[in-house]
Amino acid sequence: MLLTKNELEQIALSSFTKASIRQDIAKCITDALVLAELDGLHSHGFSRIPSYIDQAICGKVNGNIDPEIRQVADAVVYVNAKNGFAFPSVYKGLDLMKDIAKKSGIAMLGVGHSHHCGVLGHYVEKMARENYICIAFSNSPSAMAPWGGSIPTFGTNPIAFGCPTEERNPIVIDMSLSKVARGKILAAKQKGNVEIPEGWAIDKEGKPTTNPQDALEGSMLPMADAKGAALAFMIEILSASLTSSSYGYEASSFFDTKGDAPNIGHSFIVIDPTVMAPNFYSRIHDLLAFMLDQDGVRLPGERRFALREENRKKGIEFPDALYEQLKTKYI
Repeated sequence: MLLTKNELEQIALSSFTKASIRQDIAKCITDALVLAELDGLHSHGFSRIPSYIDQAICGKVNGNIDPEIRQVADAVVYVNAKNGFAFPSVYKGLDLMKDIAKKSGIAMLGVGHSHHCGVLGHYVEKMARENYICIAFSNSPSAMAPWGGSIPTFGTNPIAFGCPTEERNPIVIDMSLSKVARGKILAAKQKGNVEIPEGWAIDKEGKPTTNPQDALEGSMLPMADAKGAALAFMIEILSASLTSSSYGYEASSFFDTKGDAPNIGHSFIVIDPTVMAPNFYSRIHDLLAFMLDQDGVRLPGERRFALREENRKKGIEFPDALYEQLKTKYI
């Protein structure tokens, strides 16, 4: 079915408020999920509603708690999400970053004891549209072993980068560190254990596998092999160690009601680029012009922005089965 942005908002708000999630928090989550749907990032959109609601009902995530915000140093803010939803904690923290970065040139935000934070690129885009460079990190429940190991230790641990420009949309780079999305392996299993390409995953013994079931019981492989594993390790430290949160191997799933709260962490570095480089925007213009003069070059984020605008106009394709699930159980 094809739904408008307003129709999506009504579905999500109705679902969350019915589950006794506070109105302002429900609105913040809804905005994040709708934007993910507009951008075609369905794995971070409305498919998350059932797990969010089930976890709110059982208490694995707190849908009615206010984060605790402390400025712990001149240019450092720490937000304790108190195992509530990540979205309000992150956005409230980033709002404080703007004035601090304007005064100091650079500021850091840590968000601890948190939950799934959605599309990491949306946060850096927001800051870039307000003329700040932003780098974001998050850890997640374990899915990847350290290089040479076989036990899932790190999550797919996304990293995102946003950079402002004067004449066009911000540059937005947003990626997780697994070689492929875990959902692709799950889809192969659901199709009858269809073989996956070698190099996507290893089994629980640490051996390469093309069997999706063995892959799901084992570990995903990082992009760029040892280099990707090293980056996942780095992000684990920046996200979890710095915020006193759970490591990937300690965190419970985002998708079910088993166990305690995931309790993960996120961190953000916010930079006012003109403090050190008054000619920053003219230099960015030169770099982009040189790149775009080459045939076939597409800037990071461009496809996402084009799809967002297209979906705003024509509506968002929404799976019938998911709509029926939400209508039957959650709306």
